[in-house]
Amino acid sequence: MPRQHTIKLRCPICKKPVKSADADFPFCSERCRLIDLGKWASGAYVISSPVDDAEEAVRQDSLDDEDGG
Repeated sequence: MPRQHTIKLRCPICKKPVKSADADFPFCSERCRLIDLGKWASGAYVISSPVDDAEEAVRQDSLDDEDGG
């Protein structure tokens, strides 16, 4: 009989264990849910953009000139 794999999930704010069936999932409580919402609203979470390589941009411009002629 195969064993069931259990995944231990933790609240991203306070790191308490949570179950996927909990009402506030993936958070452990309404408090942690509101803390996370406040972080989003204040801009604390940022998706970084890739660093542009100046040399790569020059190469791309050269390729565009050759293609568009």
